[in-house]
Amino acid sequence: MRLSIDHRTVYAFTAPQGRIVQLLRMTPSDTHDQTVADWQIAVDCDSRMTQHRDGFGNATTMLYCEGAIERIELIVSGEVVTSSSDGVLRGVTECLPPRFFLRTTPATAANQAIMSFASEVSSGRDLAALRRLNTAVRERFADDCGRPEAGRTAAEAFVLDALTPRDMAHVFIAAARAAGAPARYVTGYCDLTGDHRPTPHGWAEAHIDDLGWVAFDPWLGRSPEEHHVRVAIALDAGGASPVAGSRLGDGVERLEVDVTVQGDD
Repeated sequence: MRLSIDHRTVYAFTAPQGRIVQLLRMTPSDTHDQTVADWQIAVDCDSRMTQHRDGFGNATTMLYCEGAIERIELIVSGEVVTSSSDGVLRGVTECLPPRFFLRTTPATAANQAIMSFASEVSSGRDLAALRRLNTAVRERFADDCGRPEAGRTAAEAFVLDALTPRDMAHVFIAAARAAGAPARYVTGYCDLTGDHRPTPHGWAEAHIDDLGWVAFDPWLGRSPEEHHVRVAIALDAGGASPVAGSRLGDGVERLEVDVTVQGDD
């Protein structure tokens, strides 16, 4: 499948900024089942960009903008060709051992309720158990199609009736780690979540002995296949966020994000 992606982010400031520095995790990498046919990052002001890899192996871009900046628009667009993999990740250079992803973070800490949930629905860390967990998360929560609430933890999300993709992924990760399976957060794009979602998509990957890393998307209740474009990984959503940075200047920042993903068989 060929997926076309348009991801636009607009920052507007109530006072001019003297300098903006951003770390962008917005560039997908080639894998066995994902080929980047075209990818561009553009900014509507004078800027400098440098390309790097972070400790997780994610492709990153450092963006530097100087001057009296009142507004900046960041446009990411491209096409990625994907194929079916049954959710099994292949052709990726792993920078860290699987056991690293047993580490918990404040966003993915499992409380007693999540640990009990994991024990009741999965009772293991093999492929069948993790598929049951993925399905159980999907069935427990309704969909929240709004923007994720900053700082919400898996424990805080677990008591709600409706969750965003990010929160469902955090619940899955917390439960999987509680069951002893290394798990991590993935940010990317998917054409099954509806056009013009307010944010990129998020899901999870868990490591299974003798099989490797396998992707699970609780929002859809299935493993990602050709409809997903994998961009970045980390222990939680904050570590894999598409944009992180700082600015030099006073005033308040207003943010608008628009993401469109279209698939063509």
